[in-house]
Formats: sequence, C-alpha cells, structure tokens
Amino acid sequence: MTQYMEFEKPLAEIEGKAEELRAIARDSEDVDMDVTAEAAALDAKAAELLEDLYKNLTPWRKCQVARHPERPHCQDYVKALFTDFTPLAGDRNFADDHAVIGGLARFNDQPVVLIGHEKGNDTKSRIERNFGMARPEGYRKATRLMDLAGRFGLPVITLVDTAGAFPGKGAEERGQSEAIARATEKCLQIGVPLISVIIGEGGSGGAVAFATANRVAMLEHSIYSVISPEGCASILWKDAEKMREAAEALRLTAQDLKQLGVADRIIPEPLGGAHRDWAATLDAVSAEIDSMLSELKKQSPEELINNRRQKFLGLGAQGLAA
Repeated sequence: MTQYMEFEKPLAEIEGKAEELRAIARDSEDVDMDVTAEAAALDAKAAELLEDLYKNLTPWRKCQVARHPERPHCQDYVKALFTDFTPLAGDRNFADDHAVIGGLARFNDQPVVLIGHEKGNDTKSRIERNFGMARPEGYRKATRLMDLAGRFGLPVITLVDTAGAFPGKGAEERGQSEAIARATEKCLQIGVPLISVIIGEGGSGGAVAFATANRVAMLEHSIYSVISPEGCASILWKDAEKMREAAEALRLTAQDLKQLGVADRIIPEPLGGAHRDWAATLDAVSAEIDSMLSELKKQSPEELINNRRQKFLGLGAQGLAA
C-alpha cells in the first residue's frame, strides 16, 4: 500500500475510493451497478490530480518526496544495476559502519568501486543502518575504498542518501569531522573517474564526503544542502516549524543546484516520484551513470584530478552569476 504524504491527501482519497469500488466488484457477484466505469473515472481524476500536484512542487514538498520511505535505497540500486558485488567491510581501525555500503562490483561488465549510504527499509534495518547517518568509521571505510580504486585504476560510483553524518558523542570522540575531511580530500586526490548520484537526501558534510566528484547527478526530487530545513529553521528562527521558509531559502532542490553549478545533471523521476515506479527510476539512473562514465573515460588521471578541483573551486563564481 502506497504511503501518502501530507500534500497528497486529496489524491489518497480518490485512489482509495477507486480501490474500494474495485474490491466490491471482485468480492461480490450480485452487485447491481456497474462499478468498473466509475472506478475508471476516478483513476482518470487521480492521474490528473497527480500531474497537477507534481507539476510545480515547492522546495519543502520536494524534501518530503526525497525522504519518502518507499523510494529505492542504495541496496536496491546495488541489486538492480550492479553485478558481482563484493562488500568490503571495516575501516581497519575501529569497526564496520553499517550505514555505509562499499565494495567491488561490475557496472555493465566494467569493474568499479561502489560506495553508498543505506538507510534501511524497516524498523530493524533502519536501526542497524543508523538511518543512513554514518559514523567516522564509515567515512574511513570510504577513504580506504577510494584508495583501493586509485591503486587499481577503478572508477568510483557513490550513491548518496543521508540526512547527515551521525552527531553522537562517540562519533565526535572518534574524530567525525576529521574523517569527513579526509574522505573529501581523498575524493580530490584519486586519478580515476568519480561519479556521485544523490538518490534521496544529500545532507551536510556527510554527503559532501562522497559527492566531491567529477560528475554530480541528482534525481529530480532529491535534495542536497548544508543543513536540513528543520535544523536551519531552529537556528535562524528558533522554530523548527518554519522549515518551509528555510527550504525556500536554502535552494536545496536539484533544479536550484543545477543552476548554481553544484549539480551537473538532473535525472528525471516518474510522475509521482521515484517510489511510484522503481523500474523507470532504476533505468534512468543506470543510463545516466553509463553516460557519465563514457565521458570521463576519455580523460587522463591528471585531467580528472585537475578538472575535479577546478569544478569545486569555481562553484562560488557561478553561484554569484546566477
């Protein structure tokens, strides 16, 4: 059963009524009225309303879509788009962070290193994955894998979906900010193609550590920001309920970030968001990764490093021009 967001309540009512009519038709052989035509009319009305709702989503509504629990998560992309995935665990220092998935895989039969945030899809897995919020050992694992990629000349693909790095006491004691900085630095140093796809939330330095890439692609309704709208509202207005205003001010949508030069590409989502049609979403992401890899293969290691550095050094200038 689809989980509806707050702004989709009218749609939920229409689709619910249509499903009730179809259930009546299935369960009762003595229905006097023909409910098929009425259910079809409701379906048409729902399709029209869905298109209207998603035609011009506000930034806050995009945040809700980006966080939808039924969107495909990192593990779903791994299973659908990659073969021969071999997970590599641990940071060789403290522990293995289950919020970060990483290892060797093949994409279209090409060997790659894959790194991503995993939020989990039920209560047990969300707790195990710490809701996708990585600790220092997760970023050190990512740094180790990027080192491995550089040593063997393997492209790196990262899938970003995190509200941010875990802010707990233990994480801070083990050097959270230093681990994020090292991962970001490693992104800038490796002489292999580095591609990042924001598949849901891209939160703060926890996302930047994986997304300091040659190419950054964002799904159409994903978000990417230095802070969550709720956190921003709490700091600026001392009121988390002003998250709608904060979302507008942060310019965190894929469309805004493409204009600012932070995102290089926007990957279209099916009408109603990625959670409504996984197959179409996975196909679109696969095609975009393939296209970006083809572009970057033509560059030498020196060009890859230099172009990546120049891309990020030039972000402010493009933003001011916009």
